[in-house]
Parts: sequence; structure tokens; C-alpha cells
Amino acid sequence: MSSQSLSQPLSFVSTRHGTAPTPIDDALIAGLAPDGGLYVPERLLQLTLPAKAPATLAETAAWVLAPYFGGSVLRDALPALCARAYDFDAPLMPLKNGRDHVLELFHGPTAAFKDYAARFLAEALGALRTARGDTETTTILVATSGDTGAAVAGAFHKRPGFDVVILYPDGRVSPRQAHGLECWGDNVRTFRVAGTFDDCQRMAKAALADRDLREKRALTSANSISLGRLLPQVAYYAHTALQHMQAHGEALNLIVPTGNLGNAAAAWLARRMGLPIGEIVLATNANDVLPRYFAGAPYSPQATRATLANAMDVGAPSNFERLTCWLGDDKSLRASLRAFAVDDDVIRRTIAAAPERHGIVACPHTACALHVLEILRAKGDKRAWSVVATAHPAKFETIVEPLIGHAVPLPQALAACLARPAHGEALKADDDALKARLLPARASANVTARRAAAVHD
Repeated sequence: MSSQSLSQPLSFVSTRHGTAPTPIDDALIAGLAPDGGLYVPERLLQLTLPAKAPATLAETAAWVLAPYFGGSVLRDALPALCARAYDFDAPLMPLKNGRDHVLELFHGPTAAFKDYAARFLAEALGALRTARGDTETTTILVATSGDTGAAVAGAFHKRPGFDVVILYPDGRVSPRQAHGLECWGDNVRTFRVAGTFDDCQRMAKAALADRDLREKRALTSANSISLGRLLPQVAYYAHTALQHMQAHGEALNLIVPTGNLGNAAAAWLARRMGLPIGEIVLATNANDVLPRYFAGAPYSPQATRATLANAMDVGAPSNFERLTCWLGDDKSLRASLRAFAVDDDVIRRTIAAAPERHGIVACPHTACALHVLEILRAKGDKRAWSVVATAHPAKFETIVEPLIGHAVPLPQALAACLARPAHGEALKADDDALKARLLPARASANVTARRAAAVHD
């Protein structure tokens, strides 16, 4: 894909090349491209950097997203949308040694990095609904390995015109994460799936690609497969990179904990757009599909393994498809990123040592990134690095607190979530089981009748 500045409204195409160029508003509403691919910009943009970094994250978001929304009915409203969505900071904080940093992305209402993009997507889809005069209720279908579902639920909770359906792997998220997924009610419905995150993701993709289902119910996605999740995540990397360059005169290198590759893909896109970001290194847990690939092995998705860093328990990262679309071949992709795997024993040791060694309390995912930082420093790397802290450690108190020897104070918003009653529904890891729950009651009854007639015949 070529790189150029924007001269006309940008369209979006599918990673599978079977969908006509699509305006951004339609791509946001659809979530997944009709051919099953992921939407990407039809060309990669190169930004002209400002002489002075924008003062706030919301201002940076409006600046960096504007080229993508040139053909949108939301173009003029974009600054106001960003002001509402990005109304909490993403501070870059020094670690104990003063040279290294941590980018804290857990200051939103559900204490995870997913809050930024989920809130922007909710604002954008709500504004599009109003602009188009839509009256049909849209169902936001989201598979989650721990944090995405809560962020989406919080962003769309009680928002007129939207329902949320959450799929999460039963027993594979922390107790507080599970409560945060099930505590909403009203227009949010949560299913505990008897399977893995990859099962949940497969079921969501199958539903979004089911023409019969979509004729009966308006569906879209809020997973990182959605363009409305990818683009807003570019904003905090852009803001951090510009602020760091302004303060220190050098590019910032990033270590990104990753599972489904959405957050890392956003960091890569920010760098490709010209933001002052140096190397991007991926930190995974024991689900090591990406580290093996970047070390030279063929890309080979595997069955998911349960780990302490459960939000990264992904064996088939969806956004790998975006990276291969952008970079074209294995050689280019491997030259663009590196990846390291971190097992549970190392995660435990890193969490236990982090307060003394780094001056922070780390969640299991952030601990993966901290350990990769330690590897790089041990090899003599002297560049400016920041680890990306993707979730607040209080969401993983059963893991973190025994290792550090004291309680982790709850953020106020997380405490409010935990104070509400929770309820979820059990669901088989089966595409048809989900479809039956999503179909309107009359349509579901007709399907049952047709199946019974078929059996009788």
C-alpha cells in the first residue's frame, strides 16, 4: 500500500480484497467487512507533524483522526466527539531509574486501555445514528478476553438505540474482570461461554458474517477487528510520542503487551503515519504464536493456553491480518517488529520485584512488558523505552496482592462497578447457540419450527 498525504476523502478496503472501497461511516457501522476481512485505509497516510505538541490527549486525537474522517458526516463534530471520549489522561510516567517510562492507559472508567477506543466508538456511532435518522436498535457484539467487554459495556450502557452482547470465556478471566463484565444490565447482556477467547471470537465473527442473522438484527462489532477500535488507539501513541519528543528531543521506543494485536497495530500505524516512535517490541504471555513467527517460524495459530495475563490469551491474533495487508510479506513484517514470550513463573517474579525494581505495581500484562524491558537493558540497549501499562493491577488482586504483600487500592470507577450486582448467562461455544440467542423471538421460533418440520419430513 502506498503512503501519501490526504488529497480527497479516504475510503476503506478489506484485508481480503473482496469488498468495494467503503466510506468511513459505513465501515464504522459494519464493524467487519462483508467478505470477512478487516477494514483498513485504502492508502497509508503521512502526517505533517505540528511545531508544538497539542496540549491535551483530546486535541491530539482530533488532529490525528481528522484525515480519516474527511468524508464523514462527523468531520466537523470530531473535536467535540474527542473531547467527550478522551476526557481522562494517558500519562507517561518515569520508572524508578528515571530513564525508562510507563505509559499508563488504565485511568478510564473500567481501568483498562480499551476505554479510550470504546468511548470514541460509542460517541461516533451515536452521532452517526442521529445524523442518519436511524430508528432501528443496533447490537454491539463483542468477544472479550477480559477487558474489552467491560469497556464496551461502560461506553454503551443506557445509550439509546444500542444493545450490547458480550461473550467471554467462562473461568478464564479474573474474578473482578468477570464482575465488571456482568454488572451492567439494562441494554447489556453478558454470556459466559464454555470455551476459550478464540471460541468467543470465532462465534462473534460468524454472527457478523451471517447474512440471514443480519437481515433480522442490526449487528456491528466493538472488538479490535473494528476500525472504530483501531483508529482511536492511534491517538494516545501519537500524543505520547509528540510530548516525549518535545520534552527530550528523541523518539520513544515502545514495549506493548499484546494478545489480539490491536493495540500493537495502532502503535505501528502511528509510527507509519510519521509520529516520532522508534522500535516497537511486542510482549506476549505463553501464547507464543507471535514470538515464534517473528523469530522466523511460519505463522501458525495454536490452541489458546490459559495464563496469568489472561487478556492476552489469544492463539489466533486477528490483527495479524491487518499487518500482513500493510507490509505485504514475511520479510517486511519481521523487519518491522520483534516479539518476546513471557511465561507465568516470570510474570510472578516480575510482579513481585516491580515495586522495588521499577517503583510501580504491575498487572500481569504490564509485567510481561517490564520483563522484556529488563531483557533489552541486560543486552545493553540504552535507548529511551516505555512499557505500556494496559490495565490497573487492582483488576487482578488475587494474583498481584499475594506477590507484593499488600492490598492494591481500587480506583473509584472500578469500585463503583464492583458495588453493583452481577449476572451472566451460560452459553455453549457454538455458533448456532449464539445465533439462537441473537435472533428476535419471532425469527427464532420460525427457525425452530422449520428445523422441526425438516426432521419430521
